Amino acid sequence: MTTNLIIPGITQHTIKTDRLTVAYLEIGTGASPIVLVHGNCSSSLFFQDFMLELAATNRYTIYAPDMRGYGDSEVLPLDATRGVQDFSDDLDAFVRALELPPFHLLGWSLGGNVVMQYAIDYPGTLRSLTLEAPGSPYGFGGTKEADGIPIWPDYAGSGGGTANPDFVQRLQQGDRGSDAFSPRTTMNTFYFKPPFHVSPEREEIFVSSINSTRVVPGNYPGDLTQSSHWPNIAPGTQGVNNALSPKYLNQGNFAQCQVKPAVLWLHGADDQIVSDTSFFDLGFLGQIGAVPGWPGAEIYPPQPMKTQVRTVLDRYHANGGHYSEVALPDCGHSPHIEKQAEVVKIFTEFVDDHS
Repeated sequence: MTTNLIIPGITQHTIKTDRLTVAYLEIGTGASPIVLVHGNCSSSLFFQDFMLELAATNRYTIYAPDMRGYGDSEVLPLDATRGVQDFSDDLDAFVRALELPPFHLLGWSLGGNVVMQYAIDYPGTLRSLTLEAPGSPYGFGGTKEADGIPIWPDYAGSGGGTANPDFVQRLQQGDRGSDAFSPRTTMNTFYFKPPFHVSPEREEIFVSSINSTRVVPGNYPGDLTQSSHWPNIAPGTQGVNNALSPKYLNQGNFAQCQVKPAVLWLHGADDQIVSDTSFFDLGFLGQIGAVPGWPGAEIYPPQPMKTQVRTVLDRYHANGGHYSEVALPDCGHSPHIEKQAEVVKIFTEFVDDHS
């Protein structure tokens, strides 16, 4: 990674774990360790300003790894039939390689699903768990109702084939333009709530971060199979978008976690990616006429993603866990960037209460 992508004060390292070589950012010398896990089509670079603000308190040491296939970490095929467990196991290998004591864990977007899986798979290692704009625990696409009921038996409408092919092509080309479907336009339209913009310098860093996504077999977006059910594409078995398919990802058992760390759920009230009316959900796109042949709301309604998150967290609470929800007004999919000062305050108060 070129040095001008790293903001002064933050250092980048690599560490060889027993699963892969991981690139990560680090700052701070405080007693409480914090690990930040990024989302799909991004990398640790999206956390830099947030990390600087956390480090300024002198209470934390902050680590932000790049997941496999993103940023400067090693590219390895992702076995989607395990859901996001490859990512969860990678995270475990990372924190063991660093010999971290119990730590605070935040996951953003796809990272939210990864950290939920980590809490399920590795009980007793967390001081607290923060879900920032997490995907539904019942996967992305292909389900309905609060309990994540599959719409079709083959989970059509989810998986590697749901990625916009124009965006995938531009990502593969490292496009830095501002046309429709470019990484830059996608970010400014959907990662943030328009008309929010970061500075020109940060925008270039973020575009580089998005373009670090490796468009290769086994990584992004993943393979697909044909389906006789609308919209005629179903999940394959490799790559990140298939790992997020409800065919393989069902985190309803988060409510029965063996050890239940306190959970903070942070999300933007105007998120267009993780939403009950998501512009990345084929059910909603069919409803608004953007995808032809939609069979109607009785058969294929929009996926109620936030309702599904809340349902699982309510069950987590009913089973003895504790969670708090903060919905930030006038905010999209990236609260730690769009509402940085507010999120730093909310997050540090939460972390300090559980240190």
